[in-house]
Amino acid sequence: MKTNIANIETFLVDVPTIRPHKLSVATMNTQTLVLVRVRCEDGITGWGEATTIGGLAYGEESPESIKTNIDTYIAPLLVGMDASGVAKAMAKLRKAFQGNRFAKCAIETALLDAQARRIKVPLSELLGGRVRDALPVAWTLASGDTSRDIQEAEQMLELRRHRIFKLKIGLREVDQDVQHVLAIKRALGDRASVRVDVNQAWSELDAVRGIAALEAGGVDLIEQPVKAGNVAALARLKARFDVAIMADEALHGPDDAMAIARADGADVYAVKINQSGGLTPALEVATVARLAGIDLYGGTMLEGGIGTAATAHVCATFAELAWGTELFGPLLLTQEILAEPLVYRDFMLQVPTGPGLGVEPDLDKLHAMQRR
Repeated sequence: MKTNIANIETFLVDVPTIRPHKLSVATMNTQTLVLVRVRCEDGITGWGEATTIGGLAYGEESPESIKTNIDTYIAPLLVGMDASGVAKAMAKLRKAFQGNRFAKCAIETALLDAQARRIKVPLSELLGGRVRDALPVAWTLASGDTSRDIQEAEQMLELRRHRIFKLKIGLREVDQDVQHVLAIKRALGDRASVRVDVNQAWSELDAVRGIAALEAGGVDLIEQPVKAGNVAALARLKARFDVAIMADEALHGPDDAMAIARADGADVYAVKINQSGGLTPALEVATVARLAGIDLYGGTMLEGGIGTAATAHVCATFAELAWGTELFGPLLLTQEILAEPLVYRDFMLQVPTGPGLGVEPDLDKLHAMQRR
């Protein structure tokens, strides 16, 4: 039975972080969640999220631009369409509007959430079916203070919450960053995997010097050491070093995934639903990786519970997930927006099992934190 999209609403929700989160491009003290609610005429509601990092410092979409473009252009185009025809709605949206990957992801997530609820299955079952019910989760150490980061990592190990740690570097001189990382690796030893994310901050020469030292010190993975557009440099670094090189900011969907695979430019792809432009394009990125022999990692834009649940459903369908995930976004926030938080235990995120995303926002909390 056909049921139409009745309305689409967006919310900006500002949530402080538990500590400053330092990247090479920005320092975050607050995360702005962009939440999207799609109401359908049959009474079904779906939720999506389009959260980004650091305003316009990270990418070309900001929370404010995402909300404006959904409210002004996307919602009027889709209201009145058949809510169960998700592929048709998204095809119309992608043909009508260029870019806006984060906005498109939130809309697709909300429509798929609603449809999965409508037929009473977990969202993963609309994406090909899950092959795993729990996902390894890394924690990012990004205070910038070595002793504080070691203390934080020790606490996470003791709590059995994380045994994979990623360090945000690139703000300081290469030698200083390397010393910081290797001190943490020495402190943790074989009890944990230590990885770094440079967020494009290094030149190729800096990367050669930095990666050589990090590889020798036992670091497992180097994420996006050079500018996203410099795939040739990424390929040269991959060929030069044994340590895994991961593409992140260079991956803006399936076309980029193909280009990097052809250039033999990465050992690992960070699959991000927002950066890919939606759940379906994220699955296409993963397919390209599988066919090219590239490993997978479930990335994050530090989303709250809704976006994190959506990514978890995507990653649950991957036959291989060699490098785990970093779906810790909700744990970085001081406030929980879900009625029932996502479950983290024994170093894993439990993929929700209820219909749709399997999570429900706490509307009272959402409205209390909503930007007016």
